[in-house]
Amino acid sequence: MITDINKQTPIEKSGNLYFKRDDYFIVNGAGGGKSRSCLYLATELNKDNKDLVTAGSRLSPQINIVSKIAEHLGLKSYAHCPSGELSDVLNDAVKHGINLVRHKVGYNNVIIKRAKDDCLDNDRFYIPFGMECEEAVNQTAGQVKDIPTDVKRIIIPVGSGMSLAGVLTGLVDNNIKIPVLGVVTGADPTKRLDKYAPVFWRTMMTFAKSELDYHKKVVDNVLNGINLDPIYESKCIPFVKDGDLFWIVGNRKNSGLKERK
Repeated sequence: MITDINKQTPIEKSGNLYFKRDDYFIVNGAGGGKSRSCLYLATELNKDNKDLVTAGSRLSPQINIVSKIAEHLGLKSYAHCPSGELSDVLNDAVKHGINLVRHKVGYNNVIIKRAKDDCLDNDRFYIPFGMECEEAVNQTAGQVKDIPTDVKRIIIPVGSGMSLAGVLTGLVDNNIKIPVLGVVTGADPTKRLDKYAPVFWRTMMTFAKSELDYHKKVVDNVLNGINLDPIYESKCIPFVKDGDLFWIVGNRKNSGLKERK
């Protein structure tokens, strides 16, 4: 387990694949690259130590991450999300103290607007939906180090596209020329990539689209002995090839990890 935002998470080899274990970054049970970005925003940019507000879907780890980072920092947290049955990640977030604000009209643009208004009205600090900000890109880009020379391709799940933007930025920053496959698990990420990724990102990568609906969990979510997130990473499994580096952004179940100095 790694808790320092300035440390590298490891690259491990298992069978014929490499795995970037960004899921080894864990603070108060919040794991993965997005947790690192959240902690950075909530500490380095939130200078007045304000309570945290975010927006997220019922299945995304976003709200759960914010709840645990806020609890770790001794802050209150609030999340705007669609109404409906509470998912496992939302139930866990509630256990960690988050206050849910439910909206019958739960489109992303609606809950994002409500969260931003909440910050203005109540003097709180906004953690962007999908960690959509330059700081999150930079946090992921800083992890693009020590890529083994025999890696043929990087494969990464694509939700909001922000982690992918960070990986592409890191490749450019380090002059590493490895093709990237982004497996899209939800909505089209191209607008965010146009805004946050290198201007020539289309020449660096290709997309594949998961046949499964975003809300559908993958039951067989183990690859080369490694448990993968059932909503995001597991949907990459059909596209994996020998020699790939599988970029694990996170995993909502991080049990069994040993502490790393």
